[in-house]
Amino acid sequence: MSALKPEHDLPVAAGAAPEWNWNPELPIAVSPLFAWPPKPASLLRWFATSWLAVSSVVIELVLAITVYSLTQPDWAQMQSFSAGWIATIWLRNLIMLCLVAGALHAWLYRYTAQGRDVKFDARDFAVGKGSFSFSNQIHDNMFWSLCSGVTIWTAFEVTYYWLAANGAAPVIQFASAPVWSVIWILLIPLWASFHFYWIHRALHWPPLYRLAHHLHHRNVNIGPWSGLSMHPVEHVLYFSSLLIHFIVPSDPVHVLFHCYNLALNPAVSHSGHEVLLVKKRRQMALGDFFHQLHHRYFECNYGTAEVPWDAVFGSFHNGTADATKRIRARKKQMGR
Repeated sequence: MSALKPEHDLPVAAGAAPEWNWNPELPIAVSPLFAWPPKPASLLRWFATSWLAVSSVVIELVLAITVYSLTQPDWAQMQSFSAGWIATIWLRNLIMLCLVAGALHAWLYRYTAQGRDVKFDARDFAVGKGSFSFSNQIHDNMFWSLCSGVTIWTAFEVTYYWLAANGAAPVIQFASAPVWSVIWILLIPLWASFHFYWIHRALHWPPLYRLAHHLHHRNVNIGPWSGLSMHPVEHVLYFSSLLIHFIVPSDPVHVLFHCYNLALNPAVSHSGHEVLLVKKRRQMALGDFFHQLHHRYFECNYGTAEVPWDAVFGSFHNGTADATKRIRARKKQMGR
């Protein structure tokens, strides 16, 4: 683990694990959502760290409001499928992913602007490795993220707008339902996490893993472009989280926020660095060590720390050596 000087405003890791360049304090924690007896104060503090600070979900919400206000096609136009408005949605999605994943990659890896102080995995990205498309991890990740990921994300988004414009999906406005609108904003990341856990478990079923999920798991050492690097089948399953808006009343901004949570958040959570640093000072949380452990050990941490189904079903890896032994024994029992 990298040594950090005391004056740096960085997290101080305890229980350093030798297989990592940097790790957060171990054992890592998950949200107290399923704690018994309930711990409402702890749960509120957990969610406050996401919503009352500069965080990925706050940025995604601001982006959704801004992009919808400035670039959304006219509702009358969206009543029928036409190349013009569909291309607008696809292009803005392409630009948004390039801006987020591209900026993170440039800052963290192209220019190594914050060094390796809080980088989980010490290794560089793979080059000349035949398991990756184009024998290059970054080119592989960009290809699958942009060609398959953006296209399938756009297909779900466009279908919602078409249905909503034709009165076939329930649409509300913030002004007419402010309480529900705020509640729904808070629930969307939890729903996305809940959906992700079960879809992800399914993708580790051997036939689906061989068909699709193996492509994402080429990335053991992950970076911003790894997050949405998936097989088209996995993209369809992953973005099916958006189908809830076809039946639950939503403002279109809710839908766009949900899209950004699914499409942009993986670039942040897969960044491979614990935090964003500027002049060695912490600006916001980045990489998700919970999910980094999944990419290293595979049959663990299928979900997220926010909705910790892994803690309920025995697949939670807390980063310690004992947990590694338990997960390896579990893999052996599963025959993998």
